[in-house]
Amino acid sequence: QGQLVESGGGSVQAGGSLRLSCVGYGITDDCLAWFRAVPGKEREAVAGLNYGGVRKDYADSVKGRFAISQDESKRTTFLQMDNLKPEDTGTYYCAAARWCRNTYRPEEYRKWGQGTQVTVSS
Repeated sequence: QGQLVESGGGSVQAGGSLRLSCVGYGITDDCLAWFRAVPGKEREAVAGLNYGGVRKDYADSVKGRFAISQDESKRTTFLQMDNLKPEDTGTYYCAAARWCRNTYRPEEYRKWGQGTQVTVSS
């Protein structure tokens, strides 16, 4: 089954940066994504890395500010977040899918981490 473990969340002021990490244990899927959950809204993808990194996609709200990447082993997936805004506040989850559809719907992902909280103050 495998497991995903996130870390790196915290509280920062607007304009600051954070780097989230997602370590996969027993995960070999080529489709990784970061989702954000906020109260009153559906969980939505903010960044996706498919086909082992060949394709990367970002939500319009984070383009130019966030970057998804992996280490050489591809066992750790990062989300570099720069120029953070208060609206970036939420719980961030990494997720893995067996196959890549490039649509980044939550139901496509079979494995989820426990989430890490990001709070951005103005």
